[in-house]
Amino acid sequence: MAEDPQIVAEEDDEHESKEIVVRKYFLQEWIVLKSIIDDIIENGGSTDPASINKARSIMDKYQEQGQLLEPYLERIVSPLMHIIRLKTLDLGAASDQNLELVKPLCIILYTLVNVCGYKAVTKFFPHQVSDLELAVSLLEKCHHDTAATSLRQESTGEMETKCIILLWLSILVLIPFDISSVDTSLAECPHNGDLGPSPLVQKMFGFSKDYLSNAGPMRKIAGLLLSRLLTRPDMPKIFNSFIQWTDEVLSSFSDDVADIFILLGILEALAAIFKVGSKKLLLDTVPIIWKNISILVKSSIGARSSLLRKFLMKLTQRLGLACLPHRAISRRYVGRHSSLGKNLSLNVDDERDSYGSAQVKKDECIEEEEMDVPEVVEEIIEQLLTGLRDTDTVVRWSAAKGIGRITGRLTAALSDEVLSSILELFSPGEGDGSWHGGCLALAELARRGLLLPVSLPRVVPVIVKALHYDVRRGPHSVGSHVRDAAAYVCWAFGRAYYHADMKSILEQLAPHLLTVACYDREVNCRRAAAAAFQENVGRQGSFPHGIDIVNAADYFSLSSRVNSYLQVAVFIAQYTEYLHVFVDELLTYKICHWDKGLRELAAAALSALVKYEPGYFCDFVLDKLIPCTLSLDLNMRHGATLAVAEIVLALHQCGAMLSIGTSKFACISPCAWGTVSCDQVLAFVSQCACLSMSLPQGTFMYLCILMVVCVLMYALANLPHILGLTEKQNRISGIVPAIEKARLYRGKGGEIMRSCVSRLIECTSLSNASLPEKTKRTLLETLNENLKHPNAQIQGSAAQALKYFIKAYISMSDKLGQDLMSKYLALLDDPNMAARRGAALAISVFPYELLVRNWAVVLDKLCPSCMIQENPDDRDAEACVNAVRGLVSVCETLTGTGRSPVLDGIEGAKSLDRFIKNQVFDTLFKALDDYSVDNRGDVGSWVREAAMEGLEKCTYILCEMQSMGVGSLIADVAESTPALCDSSLGSNNEDHPLFDANIATMLIGGIVKQAVEKIDKIRETAGKILQRILYSKEPFVPCIVHRDKLEAIIPNSENLNWGAPNVSYPRMVHLLQFPCYSKAFLSGLVISVGGLADSLRKASLAALLEYLEVSELDNCERKIEKDHMLCNDLLWVLQQYRKCDRVIIPTLKTIEILLNKMSFLQVEGFLAGVLDSLAVELKGTKDFTKLYTGISILGCIASLEDSINSHAFSQLASFLVHRYPKIRKACADQVYLLLLQNGSQMMEEDKLDEALTIILETCWEGGLEEAKLQRLRFSEIAHLQDQTVEVEPRKKVDKAEKMAMLDENESYSSLVGSTGF
Repeated sequence: MAEDPQIVAEEDDEHESKEIVVRKYFLQEWIVLKSIIDDIIENGGSTDPASINKARSIMDKYQEQGQLLEPYLERIVSPLMHIIRLKTLDLGAASDQNLELVKPLCIILYTLVNVCGYKAVTKFFPHQVSDLELAVSLLEKCHHDTAATSLRQESTGEMETKCIILLWLSILVLIPFDISSVDTSLAECPHNGDLGPSPLVQKMFGFSKDYLSNAGPMRKIAGLLLSRLLTRPDMPKIFNSFIQWTDEVLSSFSDDVADIFILLGILEALAAIFKVGSKKLLLDTVPIIWKNISILVKSSIGARSSLLRKFLMKLTQRLGLACLPHRAISRRYVGRHSSLGKNLSLNVDDERDSYGSAQVKKDECIEEEEMDVPEVVEEIIEQLLTGLRDTDTVVRWSAAKGIGRITGRLTAALSDEVLSSILELFSPGEGDGSWHGGCLALAELARRGLLLPVSLPRVVPVIVKALHYDVRRGPHSVGSHVRDAAAYVCWAFGRAYYHADMKSILEQLAPHLLTVACYDREVNCRRAAAAAFQENVGRQGSFPHGIDIVNAADYFSLSSRVNSYLQVAVFIAQYTEYLHVFVDELLTYKICHWDKGLRELAAAALSALVKYEPGYFCDFVLDKLIPCTLSLDLNMRHGATLAVAEIVLALHQCGAMLSIGTSKFACISPCAWGTVSCDQVLAFVSQCACLSMSLPQGTFMYLCILMVVCVLMYALANLPHILGLTEKQNRISGIVPAIEKARLYRGKGGEIMRSCVSRLIECTSLSNASLPEKTKRTLLETLNENLKHPNAQIQGSAAQALKYFIKAYISMSDKLGQDLMSKYLALLDDPNMAARRGAALAISVFPYELLVRNWAVVLDKLCPSCMIQENPDDRDAEACVNAVRGLVSVCETLTGTGRSPVLDGIEGAKSLDRFIKNQVFDTLFKALDDYSVDNRGDVGSWVREAAMEGLEKCTYILCEMQSMGVGSLIADVAESTPALCDSSLGSNNEDHPLFDANIATMLIGGIVKQAVEKIDKIRETAGKILQRILYSKEPFVPCIVHRDKLEAIIPNSENLNWGAPNVSYPRMVHLLQFPCYSKAFLSGLVISVGGLADSLRKASLAALLEYLEVSELDNCERKIEKDHMLCNDLLWVLQQYRKCDRVIIPTLKTIEILLNKMSFLQVEGFLAGVLDSLAVELKGTKDFTKLYTGISILGCIASLEDSINSHAFSQLASFLVHRYPKIRKACADQVYLLLLQNGSQMMEEDKLDEALTIILETCWEGGLEEAKLQRLRFSEIAHLQDQTVEVEPRKKVDKAEKMAMLDENESYSSLVGSTGF
């Protein structure tokens, strides 16, 4: 009967849709790979190396997900192996041509073996009996063929071919016939089986033995082949010969490096043989092999090689399994269902005994007890238990699997002894390796059903300890692998047991798993614990809040430690079952952790949990932490102090403040007054006071008595709590004085403690805790000392604490506040650099009320502190940075309240805004020119960055004041007080805007200069600031010249990376067309064009040359205008930065480059200006870079056909008698090249040869007198004026003065300056 066409079409469509799905979700490059395979098939196996490499690159991407390739293996492996088989049959195995065709195909097959495993690939190998001889012949050809070189990066295919043929043979030797019956060589030479194996077997055996000593992958595959060959029923003699050979090798090993590979190969082959061999065949060989293993384990070569010990463990467990009978054990715990869905059901049979669903019969137990266990098994188990203590994980893992396999064949009593031995590994005296190995062994027992529920009470406490295992070792700790393995044990529990058996166990394990999942330091441990918890939630049925917790604590949310501590843990802690456990974990393990960052994170985590139970933290946690703040252990002391600080602040934020005045207390007394708040009592008293004004005298007295009674009743009801809180306040406020009294600021932990003490003061201030006056002064003195500390982090934390301390405890009208202001203003001039830094930070956080009375004095003091000190010993970049930021912060504080400090009529009205416009902006513009250098490099860049940020903020301040009309306030006051107008205002009564075009031009010019200099971070900051200024809406920045064109050059895009040279320079270079910005811009651009950084120089120069080129839109006049502007700006830079080598040298290099590009030939007066500048700059200089560049520029100018070339040539020739020989030599080279090119224009033809001879034959690097004589002869020939390089006379400086002038960073500064930075 014919099939329905519609049904056939639907089946085809379904098949195509499946192909699309498979291609989409499995091998995405299948089309490309299939085309490569098809081309190989069509060409009969020949292919190019590029296709092979392409196929390998496609398959290598699936190394971690090899199963995705398995649906395509048959379509890849079968045709390639078919080609190998056919080509070997056609051309012969011994043909070189055949081998060259086979190698590329074997490369593809071996890549599949690496990705998918040999078991998945060999299923599709051909296995005809006739292929056995063919494969052996091909292996023989490969075995005797060697590669041309072993140093080639790409594979020759030789190793891959051997591996594939060995794998092919491992399949072919499984034929169910006697191998001698398929050996065709026996037809020519009759063979007697009693005399030994057939030649075919001898070849395979010999090749495999050779490959056992190989260091590559052939060793493992050769062992696989031997295991299948020697365990055949027809191979007893060759098996015995192999055992005899291995005994000889293992008993005669040495410490030679070459012996390690043959040992590894033999052990791996023996392990494979004992895996597949029959017990009857192997049992007699156990004593021989065990004797050699026992010796090898204790040898030095075994101690050095972890891989050797791993194979020893593997072979040891196989020996034990060979000695024990293989049978199903009825005492094993067997789960009822293998389906996860069925395990979710809670309908568990209550009649099931504690051993699981399998019932144990008495006769079976008796039979197990009577089982005879060989003595060697005890030695093997002891060796495996020793392997659990090994230092390498791979050895411990192999030993754990061996323990699990052997225990499955032991009696119940022996199994219990093994479990007891494993539990002994968790004793306190054992190392981390023993704990890790014990966890792996317990997991193996649980997975195999050998750890019965009756044993879980002995095991669970040990696993709980392992979940928190963390041992300090020097500057770090060990234990993450132990915690990971403990989580693996919990995961195995979830898969192995019924819900009823695990219910009580999970109640113990779940909180600990969640604490590890949230609070462990290592991400792999957090994820492992979360996976174990998820497995138990899924397989053990319903669990309190299990699904919600699993959704929150997923793989990705736990990847970040901060997110785990402050988000995931806080979410889980909302469930009361876990809150106290989490708090105990933090208090016990994390507050005292060796990692400082983890202690800080633990303190923050504790504060995040306060909101769930404030009373518990107030009554229990603080009582536990406060004594720890004086602990002798630095980690505990630091963590406890931080935790107290964070908890105090969190209690205040939750409304459970430690201050009595506004707290609501729980019911302590049976009296109903215990539930009344202080606010309610005060409200009642105030109402009574209001009513008493209109009542008769008797009634009034009654109300007074009633009010007194109310207050007394309230006080008596809450007296115990009030007294408790007062005591706790005193204990908290006394932490800092106690730390100082114990002198805990000394030693290595002093800096750490100072930072956390500052944080404690900050949190105490934020919580408004009441403090005695003596304590206030102590805390203030502590902050003062911390502000003088040289550590920037300590100063920053102290400044932050001082900000809130002043607001909470210092009255602005108090003398203490004025003294504090005077003290820090005086410290701005302190010789101690750290004191100056701290003083600037302190002033920056002063509140408005403290600054408003003396703001002019404060600003007058801060402005000079932003400048570079004249004395090199007093220079400090950090102090300048803090002063700049402090200056800006004070301005923001004074103007941020929306009020102008009009204190004394006109004077107060006109002062602040004009001060910001004049003195503050002038100070910040000068800070932009800070290019200080010390042994850390360009430290002035920190000041420039702070200055740019300050200019932006001050710009917004002026614009806001101008938009609010503050600038016109002066005129209003002048109208109301005309008598003071003439004497005070002068010309200021005219309408002058606060932010005008002059300031805007200087602002943009100063920032664009930084936007094209050599430091990437500075360019990035400058570019972003320019963007914000141009596109600011609130407030709008007015008066920017060429605003539209600037917005076109600097678009409002967040994707622009202004730090990248190829982004910033092509855009910024167009600012050269604006005269108001070009000079400042060029003074920064030359630093990059003439700098040493090659990538920066290329990008900036390319942008400059592209700008100068004549485009289709430009005409000739536009080109001349660009050149004139650039020349004038370059001359301005030379004049503005005269004798400043930081700018002059890059500028001269830029001029040199442009002259070599034949630019500026038509610019009048430029070359003369350059010559004048060179005469000044090169006079008396000792900088070789400047001299070389100047000589090169003089040579370029002298080579031009211009009236000025003779003057340049004369100036160039004067360097022939320079005091430095290298300069004389460089000058002579330049003069010689110049004479060769333009000699006829400079002197007569008949004298040119003589001049060249003088320049060429004179040793200019020799004596100076000889150079002067030859230079005189040259001058007479060339008719040059007698110009010599003048050298500034040396000043005699005595030793004492010289020592006084030395700078500690002078040598490095000179080095940096001489190299162009």
